[in-house]
Amino acid sequence: MKQKIYQIDAFADRVFSGNPAAVCIMDQWIEDGLMQQVAMENNLAETAFVVKNNDEYHIRWFTPAVEVDLCGHATLASAYVLFQYYKVAEQQIRFYSHRSGPLLVEKDDKGYLIMDFPTDELTPIAPLPELNAALGKTPMDTLKGKTDYLLIYASQKEVADMQPNFFELSRLDGRGVIVSAKGDEVDFVSRFFAPQSGIDEDPVTGSAHTTLTPYWSRQLNKTRLTAKQISARGGNLHCEYLGDRVKISGKAAPYLIGEIEL
Repeated sequence: MKQKIYQIDAFADRVFSGNPAAVCIMDQWIEDGLMQQVAMENNLAETAFVVKNNDEYHIRWFTPAVEVDLCGHATLASAYVLFQYYKVAEQQIRFYSHRSGPLLVEKDDKGYLIMDFPTDELTPIAPLPELNAALGKTPMDTLKGKTDYLLIYASQKEVADMQPNFFELSRLDGRGVIVSAKGDEVDFVSRFFAPQSGIDEDPVTGSAHTTLTPYWSRQLNKTRLTAKQISARGGNLHCEYLGDRVKISGKAAPYLIGEIEL
């Protein structure tokens, strides 16, 4: 069986930046184990698998190691593929995840794709000595979302200079760890570490901004925010806090169109 595959750099306006995701638009679902093998072979942060169901598209995301509950950059990449190569005529694509529910992506006339995702629920928690030791820095605040930890630091430089112990991080529960601070040129910056899920550092993490946006919206007393994930590749995002939903927007650039044997 031959399957078309696309590799798209998400949250990027040029290739070799943002976060690369693989996208497979399929006629029907294949076995979970085979999807996991494809994701492992791709060795990207995420591979998205999409199947159309009536007027919406069911979507699932796999890292090289596990299936995840939500992935922003691979959803944005999937929307780009559907708009660009499958000629979806509507301005909005309705995705559905069996783990995260309805997800919307619309396009505007400036080339941005705008995702509408559920807001994460944050709970302040006591500092975790093992987490602080793994990151090598003590945060000002420690919070826990549905799947990730969020640690807040005093400056962008602290976040940029961080050199985590990935082995120690991999022993923690949860999907991953978000570290963040006020930005020097944007409202906030972040990095995302997920060795627990097979990715030491994710270049740009859309789903992490469902956690970051409500936090920084409250801290900065504004609902529209600019953000930058300061990984080696880097990525720019625009975020809007809507209470129980978050809008996260960015651009995408195509890198590869190919065919795989299944």
